[in-house]
Amino acid sequence: MGLLDDTQIDYYNSKDQRTIPTQHWMKENLQVDYWEKGTQSRNSKERWFHLSLKNLMDRMKHNESDLHVLQRRIGCEIKKQGNELNFSKGIDEYGYDGEDFLAFDDKESQWVAPVDEALPTKRKWDNEPILNQYIKGYLEKECVDWLNKYREYADKELRNGYVHIFAKRSIRDETKLKLTCMATGFYPKDVMMFIRKNHTSLPEDEIESTEIRTNHDGSFQMRKSVEINEEEEDEYDCFVSHKSIKEAITVTWGN
Repeated sequence: MGLLDDTQIDYYNSKDQRTIPTQHWMKENLQVDYWEKGTQSRNSKERWFHLSLKNLMDRMKHNESDLHVLQRRIGCEIKKQGNELNFSKGIDEYGYDGEDFLAFDDKESQWVAPVDEALPTKRKWDNEPILNQYIKGYLEKECVDWLNKYREYADKELRNGYVHIFAKRSIRDETKLKLTCMATGFYPKDVMMFIRKNHTSLPEDEIESTEIRTNHDGSFQMRKSVEINEEEEDEYDCFVSHKSIKEAITVTWGN
């Protein structure tokens, strides 16, 4: 499957044998030939995986009647530098039966084998420097270009969601309340949230956070909580900033 910032954007499986978009903005912005080429590429990778898995099972003397899994994760990360988004990290790694098997070192342009069983593959692939240079180029350039393009499509789908704040009796201390700020329905995922006391943000080490989570519709949510004394007269509010809204949202808790 293809992921953008933890959101699934497409998938391929051996039953359908075609690449299928899971976000309507992917389907609307990319032409038919993109999906046809994606299908051809993943068809080829499926055949390669079948052969490679069989070879690994033979190498490790694993029984073919047992279930074994070969996985690959490939992608890139970008970071903001000034007004530009530039390459930060490339990822190309393989796992076998849930354990790390082989990973590409983008800086050194060579493969790293964390287990002895992967050494024959490492030596074979490292003896093909042209292939390693291709992978490095893909991670640092082509992958970044596609990532920026997908983000551009996704940003047109800005969703501003909603924010609310509520309090419940603390489970750990019945004399206190657990005050929770929740922002949900936002897209993309970069939500900034602060719980404030008298308009001053509370230190993060006093806050309990769920971090950012994905909703069923592909939007995102986040919760932050703090325990307060029930009789406090201080003013608490939830302050949320997101690129989909021109001004930050502030919701005050009324006790």
